[in-house]
Amino acid sequence: MNSTPTHDYSALVQEAITASQHAYIPYSNYPVGAALQSKDGKIYHGCNIENASYPATICAERTALVKAVSEGIRDFSAIAVVTENGGSPCGICRQMLYEFSPNMMVILADLDGKIHHIMPLTDFLPHGFGPSSLNSSKD
Repeated sequence: MNSTPTHDYSALVQEAITASQHAYIPYSNYPVGAALQSKDGKIYHGCNIENASYPATICAERTALVKAVSEGIRDFSAIAVVTENGGSPCGICRQMLYEFSPNMMVILADLDGKIHHIMPLTDFLPHGFGPSSLNSSKD
């Protein structure tokens, strides 16, 4: 682990493992599950959903995020992501998560529940581009 957690994320990891069981993965056979926790404690689940037209595939992290945002939730404290080997979110997922909560904790674990990394999203996407990067002043 990159840092010593001050919070026990094992329950959130288990939620992500459960979500991974719904993955639709006929091409990669690489299940991914995500459990995104809002600041108020609600959990939004996601799994990867592949498509024969590969660019139409959506990752587990974005599935969970889209579900939450579509219900009006925009502040998140943590996301647990599980894969067979503790893989890391792709760049698109990092960017979409950064849009809403750049300081959320990211927990990477494997399908057995072993946590490989815990760190803030800003460590996964240093110098990220977000809403504050845009010049909002109208001169």
